[in-house]
Amino acid sequence: MPVSVAAPVAKRVTQWDEFSGRFEAVASVEVRARVSGFIEELHFKDGQLVNVGDPLFTIDKRPYEIAVDSAKADVARNKAQVGLAELQVQRGASLISSKTITEQENDQRKANLDVANAQLKAAEAAQRSAELNLDWTDVRAPIAGRISDRKVDAGNLIQGGQQGATLLATIMTLDPIRFVFDVSETDYLHYTRLFLSGALASSREKNPVRIRLADETDWTRTGRVDFVDNTFAPRSGTIRTRALVDNKNQLLAPGIFGRVQLYGGEYDALLIPDTAIVSDQSRKIVFTVGDDNVVKAKPVTLGPIVDGLRVVRDGLAATDQVVLDGLANPMVRPGAKVQPQKGEISTAKAK
Repeated sequence: MPVSVAAPVAKRVTQWDEFSGRFEAVASVEVRARVSGFIEELHFKDGQLVNVGDPLFTIDKRPYEIAVDSAKADVARNKAQVGLAELQVQRGASLISSKTITEQENDQRKANLDVANAQLKAAEAAQRSAELNLDWTDVRAPIAGRISDRKVDAGNLIQGGQQGATLLATIMTLDPIRFVFDVSETDYLHYTRLFLSGALASSREKNPVRIRLADETDWTRTGRVDFVDNTFAPRSGTIRTRALVDNKNQLLAPGIFGRVQLYGGEYDALLIPDTAIVSDQSRKIVFTVGDDNVVKAKPVTLGPIVDGLRVVRDGLAATDQVVLDGLANPMVRPGAKVQPQKGEISTAKAK
């Protein structure tokens, strides 16, 4: 039985381990008012891009303007009280030497001045608080990104403050964007051991990744890992990993599914076509022909496809003559005598 044989292709390849995940915004903010009141105006369209500081909502300012005026009046009144107390202390200093007033009365005047100064400081603080509340009636964008639809229309009464504040809208950043995926314990140990041996940089130090979307065939999007979690999920046995990706054209949006390839270093590998591999129950086998022209079966450990060929991680030597065709013939089996003919394994640049 004539069969084509050839030695496996020896090549230094780059390992890319593949995972699935989704895109997430780098920052996401729920827009809530810090003060309560009626919504007077909206300054954006649903879903538009906003910049930091852009006005979004305007709350009725009149109650807060009145509060500011009242606080300013309290400051003026307390300043007058301080001025009066200072005059009384100055007069007391000249009267105490002539025994016109007692030491106790002079001490009381000094205490009154201290109280007046304290009341002035409290009034000034109240004024700053009132002015701050007035400033908060203009709800502005805290980050740049795309805003959601409005959750409240103009004319509605909203609740502000630190607790129970009404949700007005949400803003998510778009560029850059994060890709979040889970790495198994086996892969984590593999990458960590490579780092400890010095063969690979730490994945916590911006390990490169390649990403493609569900409708794409090429790995054209690139990024770098910027975070690896500090614990494994007890149920799934995976650790959360995150990559940072440019999104200048803003095609990517939070929630989109994708596939990611994580850089796993370079190594010397043997490559053969997938057609030269057969399955034997749970094993993968490659037929080789020795010097005696007898077919032998070699169990192999396979890797990814590189340049159109399958990587053989273990079980095959560079000098082995791999059977390329005739595998469908029942005569090509371990122990069979064959007539080897020189074949060729060609590579095709994989996409």
